[in-house]
Amino acid sequence: MASSEFFLSAEDEKAVVEAIQQAESNTSGEIRVHIENTSEKPPLERAQEVFQFLNMHETAARNGVLFYVGVKDRSFAIVGDEGIDKVVEPDFWNATKELIISHFKQQRFKQGLVEGVLLAGERLKSYFPYSGDDKNELPDSISRA
Repeated sequence: MASSEFFLSAEDEKAVVEAIQQAESNTSGEIRVHIENTSEKPPLERAQEVFQFLNMHETAARNGVLFYVGVKDRSFAIVGDEGIDKVVEPDFWNATKELIISHFKQQRFKQGLVEGVLLAGERLKSYFPYSGDDKNELPDSISRA
């Protein structure tokens, strides 16, 4: 599998960023995507570490969401902040994760991330609706390590 810098083309990356912006137009939740080659840590543990490193825990409503992808490891995790975890059911992220993984298994990485981000935004809308005074607290760009 390619390295993280070639995981998505520039056009694919633009589509993912547009999906983040579209998803965030429905919710006050903040969504980020992080892509890296590999980690010695389990994906969920690494995703939680990246979440902290990106200061995603500093949103006002504690409603940040991180989609973590380890390219060479073929790993993936979703991490939501404590504001989300306090109000959603324990299996809240399962449908989103399954959707993304089904695309990843078919090598449709852009499609998986786009659809997953949009689904996350749609699902978060009922718990964290967008209001006119919401501000974008985190960058929409894809981060890499």
